[in-house]
Amino acid sequence: MNEPFVRSGNRHRPLSEARARAARFAGALQDLGIGHGDRYAIVMRNEISYLEANLGAAAIGAVPVPVNWHWTGTDLEHLLTDSGSKVAVVHSDLIPAVEAHMPPGMRIVEAGVPAEIREVYGLGDVPLTGRHPVMDDLIDQTEPAVATDQAPPLAVIYTSGTTGLAKGILRDPVRPEAVPGMMRSLSDLFGLQPGYTTVLPAPLYHSAPNINMISAAALGMNIIIMPRFDAEEFLRLVDRYHVDSVQMVPTMFVRMLRLPKEVRDKYDVSSLKSVVHAAAPCPPDVKRAMIDWFGPIVKEYYGGSEGGAWVQCTTEEWLAHPGTVGKPAGGAAIRILGPDRQELPVGETGVIYGRPADYWPDFTYLNDDAKRREIDGGDGFITVGDVGRVDEDGYLYLSDRLNDMVISGGVNIYPAEIEACLLRLEGVKDAAVFGIPDPEMGESLAAHVELVPGAKVTADDVRGHVQRSLARYKVPKVVVFEERLPREDTGKLFKRRLKEKYRPAEGNA
Repeated sequence: MNEPFVRSGNRHRPLSEARARAARFAGALQDLGIGHGDRYAIVMRNEISYLEANLGAAAIGAVPVPVNWHWTGTDLEHLLTDSGSKVAVVHSDLIPAVEAHMPPGMRIVEAGVPAEIREVYGLGDVPLTGRHPVMDDLIDQTEPAVATDQAPPLAVIYTSGTTGLAKGILRDPVRPEAVPGMMRSLSDLFGLQPGYTTVLPAPLYHSAPNINMISAAALGMNIIIMPRFDAEEFLRLVDRYHVDSVQMVPTMFVRMLRLPKEVRDKYDVSSLKSVVHAAAPCPPDVKRAMIDWFGPIVKEYYGGSEGGAWVQCTTEEWLAHPGTVGKPAGGAAIRILGPDRQELPVGETGVIYGRPADYWPDFTYLNDDAKRREIDGGDGFITVGDVGRVDEDGYLYLSDRLNDMVISGGVNIYPAEIEACLLRLEGVKDAAVFGIPDPEMGESLAAHVELVPGAKVTADDVRGHVQRSLARYKVPKVVVFEERLPREDTGKLFKRRLKEKYRPAEGNA
């Protein structure tokens, strides 16, 4: 069997070499004062050094804190301070932002920006700053760390902050006796096996891609890291390297389906055995099109960074229950609770609470135990703020985010339904629907719409389309056309940035 490898752009490295470099980087972290339980931030884009920086934690029981490298200003300052990270590993071009917002006493380790990152982001030449120790130099100069036998906590993942400042999820170490169960579950969920090849197309600062990467490395798989998702490049990689499994988000499906048929047909995707998606709702027509293209290998799961995957859904289950995100699996459980925290009958819509499988570690929010208590539903159940229902067969269906629900004239309105409707209007590329202050109704609906380039769609077209499809009270009162809606690469939409435009001015609230 060929030696497992990790690849990014045109760079190819044996996985054994990446592990050895990670061990030496762990030694360098120790020299910088990082010990068991200490946290260090990773402010990098997707590339091989990201894997090595992340793997370095395990040897010394430290805790990596993956950082959304897009963040600046208040968001970045909050994370770097709130996490208590002693060190930040940062790509050279991102260093000025980190320097401007890092707390006193934090150290920076500089990671050079490789050619593939410079190319896909159009960065040109990015020289080292010369102000901080360089990751590659530290690896070359440092002896491997002596591995600790203490189990490290999992990475501290910060939520995306779609409705406020991000929260750090501080998880307990995985109990040694729970490790086999967790690995079996993750292997099944992501379609991971020794000898398989996987592509990592999503940002590694997110929970699922991060866990997928670490699990694949632990199993000795071939790992291909995409510096940035590109629909045709993804298909090329699947074809060239006979990729077996991949974890994706619905936005990536949409981009691939938009490729001309003659482009899609150029690439052989028959090697794929597992394509799993999560992170954002997948429009039913998009999912059906992916199943028609890739075959009955498209799986889905729902849960959260706080509690792992609560429900899972195979292709066959989805076709039998269109629109579902799955049913509890692996020992997890689901409850639908009403405003009084009482369990609701089958078919009724309420707040979704999930109880993780026994192997999943408990957690709190870093520096905010009160926020952790707010989401507790008792008996080990927690909520990540979604609304939905369960059918008579136990399958879960999502309605919307609890924070996104609009109450207009005493009526509950779920914007996700209206957004899905708008995406069926020809010329609409993306849509965000949310509540805005209304002196008479309490809230009314606003729709911010992103059009396909060249499309001619008016506000009346938008309202008329919704009125023909849904109840009259679901028709947006305000329609705004945006050049681009503020979405993450995972598909998560930052509605708070849009809502800020409607906040009353100071003194007029």
